[in-house]
Amino acid sequence: MPDRFDLLDLRMMEGLEFYGLRNLTEVARKLGIPSETLRKRLRRRRSQIFLYTNIYHTNLGLKKAVVLAQAIPGYEELLYDSLKANDFWIYVNRCYGMNEGCLAVYTIPRDHTTDFEHFIQCLRKLRTARHVQTFWSTCFQKVHARCNWFDPVEKEWSFPWDKWVEEIPVQGTMLPYTLVDPKDFPIMGDEIDIFILKELEKKPTVGLVKLAKMLGISQQLVSYHYREHILARGLIESFAILDFRFDLKVSDMFLFIFKFDENEKLAMFASSLLDKPFVETLGKVLGENILIAHIYLPKLEFRNLIDALSRLIRLGLLQSYRYVIQDLRKAQRQTISYEYFKGGTWLYDHKKHIENLRNLVKKAVPAIP
Repeated sequence: MPDRFDLLDLRMMEGLEFYGLRNLTEVARKLGIPSETLRKRLRRRRSQIFLYTNIYHTNLGLKKAVVLAQAIPGYEELLYDSLKANDFWIYVNRCYGMNEGCLAVYTIPRDHTTDFEHFIQCLRKLRTARHVQTFWSTCFQKVHARCNWFDPVEKEWSFPWDKWVEEIPVQGTMLPYTLVDPKDFPIMGDEIDIFILKELEKKPTVGLVKLAKMLGISQQLVSYHYREHILARGLIESFAILDFRFDLKVSDMFLFIFKFDENEKLAMFASSLLDKPFVETLGKVLGENILIAHIYLPKLEFRNLIDALSRLIRLGLLQSYRYVIQDLRKAQRQTISYEYFKGGTWLYDHKKHIENLRNLVKKAVPAIP
């Protein structure tokens, strides 16, 4: 079992995300360490990290939807399966807190948001969910910071919550492009691009030679699409690493929904989180002053975070918040739905999704009361 992360491990993961996962030699040079040291460290930590590609779905004509669904007691698994009846899910997991239920994330073709909202309404009508809420969100901003709040000598974390609260009012209000409402959802990729992105989601370091063989085209053409389409057109937000820097046995993953009365306060709050080690990703609800945050935190620090949030509410910097605890034992991801992209457009079969949902409900035994 690998020991705890040290400062070099944290710097390595920061560097890999910032400079890219596909050129370890260049990342090592930027970090000022031998490339073989980086490779050995990466191999050693394989069981503790998950590499993935964070696609910028906005430039593929896809709108991100975050769904929180409360289960009918006894039918939690039915809800979990029902959320996957729609082909465009990318992440589903069980969650708990005030209510037992599920969290799901979808990327829906821009012209089918009404169909998707009908699908979500059917979860309640068919009694697979007691309550469902949908948040249309920007793409997620990955927070790369890991070294802040870490003591390299003791190899331990500190959590100066009071200092964090005090720094929020003096933060800037310029947000990353991922947290700004997009003006449009253009389709800027073709079928080759979508296929490459799908494979990059599965393995960010996949080679261009392998991609060329899978597609049955030349390596030069794959290289062109990767360089001139995927990178130049901003189809990737970042290459990312999910790591459990805090001991997983005594830590939890949360989804927080933060609400503000002004966009300026949202921007200051979000800016303060961009260099914090307890934040994984951030997203903004479209057209609203609401921030979505995936937070990973030791259990002993959770109440301290809540105390800090309460202080922010008293100071008028935060209006309200809610959260669910993610059950990482029951979670699934899937890649972008590349098989439904044909002729430059997304094929979204609403009738099929509803039929899938109805069939799941029919198989539920005994029948839902």
